[in-house]
Amino acid sequence: MSGRCMPPSVMLVGAALACGCAPAPEGSADRASTRRAEAAADSEFAAVQERGHKAMGVDQYTSSHVFQPLPDGGRIELQRDVVDSAGRARILAHMHEISRAFAAGDFSVPGFVHARAVPGTAVMAAKRTAISYVVESLPRGGALRLKTADSSAVEAIHRFLAFQRMDHRAGAHDGE
Repeated sequence: MSGRCMPPSVMLVGAALACGCAPAPEGSADRASTRRAEAAADSEFAAVQERGHKAMGVDQYTSSHVFQPLPDGGRIELQRDVVDSAGRARILAHMHEISRAFAAGDFSVPGFVHARAVPGTAVMAAKRTAISYVVESLPRGGALRLKTADSSAVEAIHRFLAFQRMDHRAGAHDGE
């Protein structure tokens, strides 16, 4: 760098990358504060967050969901907002648990989290042999890929994901 010192922020990011750590996403503390404020103003959202914590094992206010519809199904992503190896391990375990449950036609976990029948799950249960579920490891959590060639199962998956996006107040793509 032609004899000039690096700014501290560049050194910090460089050190984080060198040790294999990912820096926290920008605004992660702000997102958690915003989610807590929304929950304070909406008891139903607060209840979803609390039941989600019980079902998934990680704080929902400091974690981010993405529910992405895809032409052949979709993808559910859950990641901690900051580096948290224990939280990441718990998320991956949760993704494996729901992968097995969904493949067996059991959608009781989403039913518990949302305290109601979740749209799309009846068709997904009926078409369970036509849908594959694959867990993906992510830097701060995991994802569940739902894939099918059955058009009615794709529609059911999309209804399921749209409901999840709404109730978790999440995006369809990372960063939304």
